[in-house]
Amino acid sequence: MLNNSKDEYDVIVVGGGHAGSEASYATATMGLSTLLVCLNFKMVSNMPCNPHIGGSAKGIVVREIDALGGIMGKIADTKGALLQIKELNTSKGPGVRCLRAQEDKKVYPRHVQEFLLTVPNLDIQEAEVKKLVVEDHKAKGIVLEDGRLIKAKAIILATGTHMEARILRGHVIEDQGPDGEKSSHGLSGSIAALGLHMLRLKTGTPPRLDPDSIDFSILKREDGMEGYYSFSYDDLNVYRKVSDMLPCYLTYTNEHTHEIIRAHLKDSAMYGGVVEGVGPRYCPSIEDKVVRFKDHPRHQLFLEPESVELHSTYVDGLSTSMPVEVQEEIVHSIRGLEHARFLKYAYAIEYDAIEPSQLDHTLAIKGYEGLYVCGQIAGTSGYEEAAALGLMAGINAGLWLKHQEPLVLRRDEAYIGIMIDDIVTKGTKEPYRLLSARSEYRLITRSDNADSRLAAYGYRVGLNSKERYDRLQASIDKVKDTIALLSTIQIASDKNIRGYVTSLGFPEPNGNETLKLCLRRQNVTYSGLKKVYPSLPDLTPEEAYKVETEIKYEGYIEQERRDAERRNSYAELPLPENLDYHHIDGLSLEAREKLALIKPKTLGQASLITNVHPSDIDVLSFYVRHLPPKK
Repeated sequence: MLNNSKDEYDVIVVGGGHAGSEASYATATMGLSTLLVCLNFKMVSNMPCNPHIGGSAKGIVVREIDALGGIMGKIADTKGALLQIKELNTSKGPGVRCLRAQEDKKVYPRHVQEFLLTVPNLDIQEAEVKKLVVEDHKAKGIVLEDGRLIKAKAIILATGTHMEARILRGHVIEDQGPDGEKSSHGLSGSIAALGLHMLRLKTGTPPRLDPDSIDFSILKREDGMEGYYSFSYDDLNVYRKVSDMLPCYLTYTNEHTHEIIRAHLKDSAMYGGVVEGVGPRYCPSIEDKVVRFKDHPRHQLFLEPESVELHSTYVDGLSTSMPVEVQEEIVHSIRGLEHARFLKYAYAIEYDAIEPSQLDHTLAIKGYEGLYVCGQIAGTSGYEEAAALGLMAGINAGLWLKHQEPLVLRRDEAYIGIMIDDIVTKGTKEPYRLLSARSEYRLITRSDNADSRLAAYGYRVGLNSKERYDRLQASIDKVKDTIALLSTIQIASDKNIRGYVTSLGFPEPNGNETLKLCLRRQNVTYSGLKKVYPSLPDLTPEEAYKVETEIKYEGYIEQERRDAERRNSYAELPLPENLDYHHIDGLSLEAREKLALIKPKTLGQASLITNVHPSDIDVLSFYVRHLPPKK
């Protein structure tokens, strides 16, 4: 129901971005009466920055959201929303492969909005939340701008970049939220009044250009990939043609571009002393790139279609807080954009966030009952990170209200678990972004196996129906059974198999060799074996890829699993009080300083310290376990 809210709910979700959409869907689907409060329903799940979903590590997160029963992947796959899709890192190992899709900026959020209106137990109210009502450290409700009190047993804060937001272009400051929306005033002060430490963060967005004014003919075209590519496990049998996708284009900055930027640094909001917040290290503005990477003669820019309806091109990689007249100089210095017309100028945006180390692993605020935080207000950056946190906050708020055990994903179970562990144990001073490099377990937290890792959790909490869970489990079992079958079939004197293997340049295999061993060879595929040994089970392309990956990387996968089990078992390993960290070979300098200062009592406590990395924990674990016994 839209704008017809009641006076009391089980859960109130404040904010209708990607985090709020997932959180409200989760609690409502778990059977709890839920109110989603947003400033403008037409901007629910808006994409104020990049018009794409997925990418390095992020694409795996979208798969994890879907496996748990969330909505982002399903909506991203829908016809009209999906403009282009491709798999990244195909020349690298399976641990870093992931999907990235161009999404229609107008159609994607519209599909989310239409879907949310059909969710049972979910009401949606357009209003601004001015105050949290918290009594005896327990969430009680919210106060709207008109003074109305709405009670709740749990509150999930998902305010995105709206709290005390301001838009910056050069030295021009506007009291505004993202994409022309209202900023939110008052709620940040209400949160701070609880005694919580707040952060001032910054992010930004590039200009949008009229595609009719761009010379695409001289630029490199970047198409999507043809095949069975989708985020959702419900859409794996859909074959997508490149001819149905829209292309992107590649161009670069140049030395003249950099000269313009250096000449106008004082005019930039970032370098002119206007910006107060800290920006994302891994998605910097173009002026930041030019200053930080002085030796780079050029920086890559992707020209992406923003929406069929808008007829607009997004210049990915050209985020800036320069004045509008300088932005025009910069853009017109770039190949293919010499005569480009602006539809929207770039800007930086500052906003208030909550320092996430004040949260526990369920995303609840420590010391408060029923108060949860997710998305960019929790110090993260990106639609995918926000959606994942929203889903987990919704799940855990729902489980808490039902008096059930929380769902806390380990680092070896999901990238979502890595992100939550990182932000709540180490905190952040800048918008946190997921990267594949943050994972110690890339081969067991792959894009293809999110269903086998997380579908059972989604079923347990009530987001995956029995029908969906049974279907996913049947596919998981099919992969396991096929691997077991391949272990039992010997090549013997089968001429077809021998011919297939030798045709790929390998010596003729031993007759005692199994098909599983045969499949370990490079370029030997399941589909290839199936052609010469037709009695093998029929598998979908996704299932065949899983079989190949599990077999070809079996040794490495098992090693990661053993490492994960070992690290989990060492959490309670005691650390001697007199340990001389400064003289333990292999520890990073930062880790030595932090460990010597804090003196953790257990290895688990040591792993929670900022700048103490998993590799340091491995070194410390080995060192302590091999200390000579006390006399």
